[in-house]
Amino acid sequence: MAFPEGFLQELKLRNDLTELASSYISLKRRGRNMVGLCPFHGEKTPSFNIYTENGSFYCFGCGVGGDVITFVMKIENLDYVEAVKFLAQRAGMEIPEDSYDDSMSRLRTRVFEANREAARYFYKSLYAPHGKPGLDYFHARMLSDRTIRHFGLGFADEDWSSLCDYLKQKGFTDSELVAANLAVKQRSGHGVYDRFRNRVMFPIIDLRGNVIAFGGRIMTDEKPKYLNTSDTPVFKKSENLFSLNNAKNSGSRSLILCEGYMDVIAVSQAGFQNAIATLGTALTREQAMLIKRYADEVIICYDSDEAGQKATARAIPILRGAGLLVRVLTIPSGKDPDEFIKSNGADGAAAFKSLIDKSGNDVEYRLEKIKSSYNLSTADGKVQFLEEAAKVIAAIYSPIERDVYIGKICKEFEVEKAAFTRQVNSINRRKNRDYEKKEARRIQNELSGRGDRFDIRRSQNPRSSSAEEALVAYLIRNPDSAEYIDGKISADRFQNELMKRYYIYMLDRIKQGLDPMNNLNADFTEEERSRIYKIIHKHSTIADTRSSLDEYINVILSESGKPTKKDISNMSAQEIQQYLNAQKK
Repeated sequence: MAFPEGFLQELKLRNDLTELASSYISLKRRGRNMVGLCPFHGEKTPSFNIYTENGSFYCFGCGVGGDVITFVMKIENLDYVEAVKFLAQRAGMEIPEDSYDDSMSRLRTRVFEANREAARYFYKSLYAPHGKPGLDYFHARMLSDRTIRHFGLGFADEDWSSLCDYLKQKGFTDSELVAANLAVKQRSGHGVYDRFRNRVMFPIIDLRGNVIAFGGRIMTDEKPKYLNTSDTPVFKKSENLFSLNNAKNSGSRSLILCEGYMDVIAVSQAGFQNAIATLGTALTREQAMLIKRYADEVIICYDSDEAGQKATARAIPILRGAGLLVRVLTIPSGKDPDEFIKSNGADGAAAFKSLIDKSGNDVEYRLEKIKSSYNLSTADGKVQFLEEAAKVIAAIYSPIERDVYIGKICKEFEVEKAAFTRQVNSINRRKNRDYEKKEARRIQNELSGRGDRFDIRRSQNPRSSSAEEALVAYLIRNPDSAEYIDGKISADRFQNELMKRYYIYMLDRIKQGLDPMNNLNADFTEEERSRIYKIIHKHSTIADTRSSLDEYINVILSESGKPTKKDISNMSAQEIQQYLNAQKK
């Protein structure tokens, strides 16, 4: 069951989308709309639009669209019911009880509760007699009890069912423990056993203070060294970061990005509370966008080994793409942050602070890496370096920043600035030509429907699909035309099943006297919702006239009488001839 219509309408009226979105991103007025950099994907040119007249948004870059509820679902990683509760609390509204199906919300709540109890259990186990191996491990890594308590570190013993037994006594079911990924089903299908055994435990906490997952480290050389919670109803590895809940309160708009949990904890214990890490995976675009909400600059502090350098090279364009300034901290002697701080004893914090102060930005880091690859004492080495350096500088978005580095390199290598600038511009022209070709292909595919994996029928009959889209958009904007449209065309004349579903849904709600768009979050998937908003805004500049409406209807009717490619392929020679003869009449 859905929330009452009146409640949802009031909820949206009391939670202005522009006001809410402004607390997450910077918006500027453009005509009647508000625009800004999309919080859901990295971009340099604003393509995120808020339509103040109807309280909706649409991003022309990533295709995400919706209303204020959709926005909260996306940006806070909440399900539908949780997003409504979030907005109701914000507006001081009471939630109508027993008016909706909150089974998924209740499962998420139980997973949060199970994780919280598990974190308590692991922490208590660490200081119990059987937890001595874990506590000895942390103390050997020079972590204080205060740091252990601050991060809620713990220990999972080697018993196969101790955590499950404990949580079952607390009232949790096998299915809830499996959903939280704290337990694994036995192969026999009867019973469960603990996922984490004989490991020191690192709870992962979200920005609202919920324990959402765990990382467990083995204390021997066995593999895998780290075991992390798989994706659950409350957790996605690619969308969360370790210790961001602490770092966001550090008072700094600069975050230190480390490779692992122990590096973050060591850096934090040394006094740098703004350290974070990914969760056993390479940095993702979603994580970079999350960082952007709390920082303007990221200092990459990965290990100095080959794997760390490769990870740094991968992370730089992702962070830059999210609009972040990037610096790279290079730790001497191939040490990781934890080793470096400890090796400097009482001066560890000061030595680490000195490394931060000396860290260059990502451009300088990449240029230094290229320098080390060539013999600069030879003419060939210099040419090779300059050609590679030109590629790095051509990728810089800011023309001022580009010019600064061009001048710096030309001065250092005694190269004519005009010649080096021509090289950089030539690379940029090639990149722009490639981009224009790629963009032209994208637009062609979008117009034709080719490559649309979500709505595959669109490419099979683009003319009918376009008319059907236009008709659905017209109906949504002009609900008073529903009776006229319904009398002219029935849903079975639609060839595109997705458009047919939209048409039936919107028409039915209008006939009931309901806002056709009011309950989309409950009745459609994220992709389906976004596609509706895309259709609406795609046709928003077209004048709604009775003649244009009739044209949409006529196209749909005429196209519905034509056989599809599949129909034709199944026709006999006689049937094909009969069809061709009919077309001549």
